[in-house]
Amino acid sequence: MSQPPSDLHPSVRHNARLGIVLFIVYLIIYAGFVALSAFAPQVMAKPVIGGVNLAVVYGFVLIGLALVLAIVYMILCKSDDDSGDEGAEI
Repeated sequence: MSQPPSDLHPSVRHNARLGIVLFIVYLIIYAGFVALSAFAPQVMAKPVIGGVNLAVVYGFVLIGLALVLAIVYMILCKSDDDSGDEGAEI
């Protein structure tokens, strides 16, 4: 594997790493949705909340989770200003 360029600002590396971790979290949960849909459709068809089936509930949870992860990313991201570099541009 190649090493990342060392000229990247530390905040850029931190934000990229954070984005990848959050993406992997979402990907694992989404893969569960796809696997259930493909291999256990009878499970996805069962009503879980107010007569709504698991597929719909899981789908809405995925949408909500994407929004939550975006907010978490926004809160945890470091800007160039956080490191004390005033006026640094990427």
